[in-house]
Amino acid sequence: QVQLVESGGGLVQAGGSLRLSCAASGRTFSSYRMGWFRQAPGKEREFVAAIRWSGSSTYYADSVKGRFTISGDNAKNTVYLQMNSLNSEDTAVYYCAAPRGNTWFRPDDYWGQGTQVTVSS
Repeated sequence: QVQLVESGGGLVQAGGSLRLSCAASGRTFSSYRMGWFRQAPGKEREFVAAIRWSGSSTYYADSVKGRFTISGDNAKNTVYLQMNSLNSEDTAVYYCAAPRGNTWFRPDDYWGQGTQVTVSS
């Protein structure tokens, strides 16, 4: 059974930083890419960032470009999200995700349970 476990969320003041971590476990787990999504209250889940292991390509939502950095270790099935210059619009539950195949992220892929990030102004 594959599990994705996020950590590192919390309460931070506007302008501050947080680093999220996600570790994947499971005998059969392997992935072409991993990523982060977030869901704010009353809003749909949205893409934040992703990393493709082959070539280490990274992808970002426009709203976080220049402030967030995704990184990871494919051998350890671990991905990180460094979040700087946080503002109230970044408040959300952040989810780690990994596609089951060489595809973009889909609802039936592997998802973590989420970690809350709250930015106070």
